[in-house]
Amino acid sequence: MSSLKDLLAQRAALDEQIAQTKDRERADAIGKVKALMSEYGLSVADLSARPTKVGKVSKVAAKYRNKATGETWSGRGLQPKWLKAAIAGGAKLEDFHV
Repeated sequence: MSSLKDLLAQRAALDEQIAQTKDRERADAIGKVKALMSEYGLSVADLSARPTKVGKVSKVAAKYRNKATGETWSGRGLQPKWLKAAIAGGAKLEDFHV
């Protein structure tokens, strides 16, 4: 069985190995990224640019309205809480149709 001193020395050696391996692999990854950027003519700005949507984004008209509060829902996506609560309370979806 190893002593505490031996185990701590082994851990220190492993920590050093881990740090060296991490640095080496990081440098390799940076080299690969730089090579790809050079190959495709990319810059750092290209990496942070967000893609733009093709076409216009249009708003959808409201199909359902809460007459008490004026809240609306287009009928797309999840039902809003106010509509779920009203339906759970016995109302019908058609009651809110605009």
